[in-house]
Amino acid sequence: MSEHRRRTRILATLGPATDAPGVLDALLRAGVDVVRLNFSHGDPSAQVARAQAVREAAQRVGAEVGILADLPGPKIRIERFAEGRVRLRAGDRFDLLAREDAPPGDVAQVGVSYLGLPNDVAAGDVLLLDDGVVQLQVDKVEGERIVTRVLNDSVLSDRKGLNRLGGGLSLGALTERDRELIGVAAQIGVDFIAVSFCRNAADMEEARSIARAAGSDAALVSKIERAEAIENLEEIIDASDVVMVARGDLGVEIGDAELPGLQKKIIRESLARNKVVITATQMLQSMVDSPIPTRAEVLDVANAVIDGTDAVMLSQESAAGNFPLRAVEAMARICIGAEKQFEANTDFEKAQRDLQRADQAIAMATMFLSEHIGVRAIVAMTESGGTARFLSRFRSSVPIYGLSRHGGARRRMALMRDVFPIDFDSRGMATREAARAALKALFQAGLLAEGDRVIFTSGDHMEHHGATNTLRLLEVGAEGVAQGLGEI
Repeated sequence: MSEHRRRTRILATLGPATDAPGVLDALLRAGVDVVRLNFSHGDPSAQVARAQAVREAAQRVGAEVGILADLPGPKIRIERFAEGRVRLRAGDRFDLLAREDAPPGDVAQVGVSYLGLPNDVAAGDVLLLDDGVVQLQVDKVEGERIVTRVLNDSVLSDRKGLNRLGGGLSLGALTERDRELIGVAAQIGVDFIAVSFCRNAADMEEARSIARAAGSDAALVSKIERAEAIENLEEIIDASDVVMVARGDLGVEIGDAELPGLQKKIIRESLARNKVVITATQMLQSMVDSPIPTRAEVLDVANAVIDGTDAVMLSQESAAGNFPLRAVEAMARICIGAEKQFEANTDFEKAQRDLQRADQAIAMATMFLSEHIGVRAIVAMTESGGTARFLSRFRSSVPIYGLSRHGGARRRMALMRDVFPIDFDSRGMATREAARAALKALFQAGLLAEGDRVIFTSGDHMEHHGATNTLRLLEVGAEGVAQGLGEI
């Protein structure tokens, strides 16, 4: 067995750079655990084709690969310019027109996609375009026209995003387009649906309701990218299955100086509330054009890993960059290096006391034992992946093998740090029989060796969701035969 298997998951966005023959297989072999379909770009049919390609590539490679559908959300953008771009000078007047029939833009004005913008801004507000590259200060609002003053010399081109410094724009998280795309995501059978620009728990609950009505059991991902989301952070996390630190728009709204501390807070709160967390946006941005990352990018990724993030995400680097495979390889290399410095030091005194579920209690007991008696691995029999998730919230020094007969559960586990999903069908087996068969399978796969001690968790009643109520301490004997050291 290898000395160190990467525990942090890698999420890679698909796009033109990954469509070439052979690239997708190479990315999966290099370590991609979950792929992201960005519904903000292109026709949905292209994403449907990519999803099918992922399923086929995963089967060829022999990997459990999840698919995440990322909804566009209510991204506010300026409209197009007559010449494609304009050069703005500090001090010049520049107007934003909130009209459906706004003419093509020029150096004096441009239309905006959000027609309610004049109601959300006032004199003195600062508007940030193109991720803060262009800064405009509102002088006054005249009906559908927002009169602004340019604060810095800059170039502005078609369809760039717009934010208000400090947040406060009133449009909801789910657009009619998002509702349609949730239906497409359900047809594809994606494993995760990401809700952009969510503001509160109600936004997540609405998305979950729409997804379930469409026949999707996908895990819901809240993208924290609004200032309002920070104010409602705890309720959003509780209403989500997965939380994404979406650092692009969030950094624009709150300011770059506040972003590092907030990233750590979001990761910490997500783990404390038993949720999976992704760190995203510009992690290896220079690798869009360069075959190697900068030292600052290496430190950025490593710090997220050391802070405990479950997954790190590539966006443009893999979707449209010149070196998608090298970007994945670099991400994997950095994660492994950072994990070697990560100290698993679970403070059980601060662990949650008012547990409501047996599987949570079993997870805590399992981690307490693994920390104090020394085991090679934790083997979790799970129907939905819930037991593996609870186990993975305690950062352990040993791998967690999540065994499930359900492909959806295995693909959801592919996003959980420390968890390695395994296809295993326990139907018709008694608990002890399943334990023997599971250890034998892991031994034959080279994941366990004779003499290894493991903790095995399962339910008295197999094939039931949320039924984990038993743990066993076992030792791997000759030929992978399980030997019981005791039962708790």
